[in-house]
Amino acid sequence: MPLDQTITLDNLSVDFDDRFRCQHINWHIHSSEHWLICGNNGAGKSALAAILAGYGDIESGTISGLPERVGLVSFEAQAELIAAERRKDDADILDVIAEGTPVSEIIASVAIDQALAARLIEQFGIHHLQDRAFRKLSTGESRKVMLIRALTCDPQLLILDEPFEGLDTDSLAALHTHLASIATDTTMVLVLNRLDQCPNFVTHVALMNQGHLTHRVDRRDAPAWSELQALLHLKTDSIALPGKDPDTQLPPLDPDQPLVKITNGAIRYGDTVIFEQLDWTINPGEHWQLTGPNGSGKTALLSLITGDHPQCYVNDIYVFGFVRGSGESIWQIKQFIGYVSTALQWEYTVGTSLRNVIISGFYDSIGLYSKYTDQQKAIANQWLEVLGMQHRADQPFTSQSYGDQRLLLIARAMVKHPPLLILDEPCLGLDDMNRQKILALIEIICGNSETTVLYVNHHSEDKINGIESYLPLQGVPTEV
Repeated sequence: MPLDQTITLDNLSVDFDDRFRCQHINWHIHSSEHWLICGNNGAGKSALAAILAGYGDIESGTISGLPERVGLVSFEAQAELIAAERRKDDADILDVIAEGTPVSEIIASVAIDQALAARLIEQFGIHHLQDRAFRKLSTGESRKVMLIRALTCDPQLLILDEPFEGLDTDSLAALHTHLASIATDTTMVLVLNRLDQCPNFVTHVALMNQGHLTHRVDRRDAPAWSELQALLHLKTDSIALPGKDPDTQLPPLDPDQPLVKITNGAIRYGDTVIFEQLDWTINPGEHWQLTGPNGSGKTALLSLITGDHPQCYVNDIYVFGFVRGSGESIWQIKQFIGYVSTALQWEYTVGTSLRNVIISGFYDSIGLYSKYTDQQKAIANQWLEVLGMQHRADQPFTSQSYGDQRLLLIARAMVKHPPLLILDEPCLGLDDMNRQKILALIEIICGNSETTVLYVNHHSEDKINGIESYLPLQGVPTEV
């Protein structure tokens, strides 16, 4: 039976026993739509689906339009049913040995369409299990029972959380066929970790991130769907960063010494003080977020580190083993730094290929003017795979979207695995989808490389997994 009204979640916040919160959810599900909920592990995919099944405690906002009959398949619901069966067999209550509720009764207790139940029992290959106690089934067998229960209760809304997990080939094919056959009459919401498992009948995709519903995409909107696929690719847990090029490895640093140490740092222009009394140490593997409003001195502070600011020689600065002003060259310092900024992107206007942009990072050049090695080409190709752009390797850099150009410049900065990667306002000028892609790549770098990340932005609310140290600049004396 089709959904007879729109399900509406209006600024809804729901608590799940203080274990997880979905916050400020705004979402409409119409009868003609089928939704896929996606996101990385711990994003809140299953929690959002559970809300539609009546789980969780509403803290604020409203939910309306939920139908009377909801079919639900989830690992949590499966565990609840198994736990309920075990409670029936409590030896302290019963003085007989209970066999447990048989599979046939577990299914019949909710099935409205008994003929469909019988057919699915055969198709899922569990006809021989009908007299067995439900609690004695394997995980995969009990999963099939949960699916049959949900599919045969004449649901107006069908919620399937990882429905394809653990199914054998025949059962998987039977489930796909049945779901496609009921798509015109039953509204479905699926939760999947793998986007390649998404059925063709799904019309819309919802992206969860840290308990927030951040994106709602119509699959017919090809550009938006492509951007979402790129974001989900970067959010996967299976990405490994490419290795180093042995021909361009940097000189080793003392691992026991800080990368950067500024003591009582200050920048002044006459009577104007940008900042002063700043003590800051960046140790290897200690990722930092530097925030502050315009004029607080973020860019000036970065230029003290890179050696581009004339006042770096009147400050007490230790960088990569060098005491600033002790005779080191600016290039001795910069070889240890990967740097990405909006200004760099404005300068990088050469029409070279995506692959060559990344290879240019080995030579710290804008454009590629040296013959590269096979190893460097292979590493660049691996970085393109990380970005999900391997099929565009030979396309010109200038033809790419603004957000994809920024991703490529981060890869360019990382090819030599610099001890310090400075990302100066990397999300500036990007829409929310591309901003999420940049943040996802930063998280990958923080968690999968030896590079220390210094992430610079205006606002401290961008939380990046792996960054636990913060320096807020306000244009006033600050000590860290």
